[in-house]
Amino acid sequence: MAEAAIFATPEEISRQVARSRRSEMRKGLLLLAPALVFLFFTFLLPLGYIFRLSVYDPTVHDGLPRTVEALQTWSGSGAPDEQTFQALAQDLIDARQADIVGSIANRLNVEAAGLRSAFTRTARRLGQKPPTVSYSEWFQQADPVWSEQSTWQAINQLRSSVSANYYLSAVDLRRGASGAIELAPEDNRIHTTLFARTFLVAFSVTALCILLGYPVAYLIATSSKFLGSIMIVLVLLPFWTSLLVRTTGWIVLLQSQGVLNDIFVYLGIISDENRVRMIYNLAGTLIAMTHILLPFFILPLYSVMVSISPVYMRAAQSLGAHRFYAFWKVYFPNTLPGVGSGALLAFILAVGYYITPALVGGQSGQMISNMIAFHVQSSLNWGLAAALGMILLSVVLVLYAIYHRYSGANRLVN
Repeated sequence: MAEAAIFATPEEISRQVARSRRSEMRKGLLLLAPALVFLFFTFLLPLGYIFRLSVYDPTVHDGLPRTVEALQTWSGSGAPDEQTFQALAQDLIDARQADIVGSIANRLNVEAAGLRSAFTRTARRLGQKPPTVSYSEWFQQADPVWSEQSTWQAINQLRSSVSANYYLSAVDLRRGASGAIELAPEDNRIHTTLFARTFLVAFSVTALCILLGYPVAYLIATSSKFLGSIMIVLVLLPFWTSLLVRTTGWIVLLQSQGVLNDIFVYLGIISDENRVRMIYNLAGTLIAMTHILLPFFILPLYSVMVSISPVYMRAAQSLGAHRFYAFWKVYFPNTLPGVGSGALLAFILAVGYYITPALVGGQSGQMISNMIAFHVQSSLNWGLAAALGMILLSVVLVLYAIYHRYSGANRLVN
């Protein structure tokens, strides 16, 4: 047996090595199994459900099947023919029996404001139709909205269970009567403005974190061990306080009768009549979010800075380089991975922030996360909220892919 083991062939050795690797891989997967199961049920499954909400909406398709089928021959201009009105009447009778008139009316009202009341009122009065009047005449007499092209256009847009209507609404677009994609009316273009403001705030907060956090991280990394430990505790201190408490503290500091304005008045910088408005606007959002996200930038950068040996700077200076030149050419390039990691973390957190803009942002400081919360809690338009969330996630993933491609992180991994 010993001789057989000593004189094993290369093929047998390769099989044994492969068997050993498979065994180690199985052990690793078993160790990762709880984390993978947790990730599936808490992230991937909810994400799939949100994506389904954003593209799947069978309310009108299943609630008005005859009308949907009849509208396939509609030209897209004016009111449809008599057969379509008759199909709508039969669908409304069935919808009342199934008690789904309210859900259909709510969904149509999202596409065209005012349809909910007209839809429910017409459904209630449908049993009072005189036998001598055609359905098209009766519907238009029951409510003028049934003679308008926009009403049938809204129904026609929702005739399919799977569509991109929510995504079009999320970027302030809609389908015209001919089916072509066009801009929504100017009064309804709010989502693109919020998206632009969200990314503007996220980039601005990230830039402020870099500007304010880099010197702090450098000071901590280059200080003595005792002093550095104290400053690290000060950086971590905000994590021991509730986010709501920190945000409320900024309201006390920044309001017109707050601490900062009182100091400015006392120093004579401003007069009591001309107090600076720093809260319930975009400025309040930037200040509060920068303070809250600053530790998330400092800590990754500090972990990189503390690993850089001071010998590099001394060597550069001993070769004749000025201290600032040595810092710029030797020290700063070595800190870029920390700058990138901290900035990426701060940016991703800033994009999805909700509590701080809601409390200190006012009307001009609201972000897309506040609109998502509005559609989930108030308007109950979960499909549009899901589409807004998926667009936000997609943009963040694209930006992360660009960062990963050009930051050199993939080369470091390889």
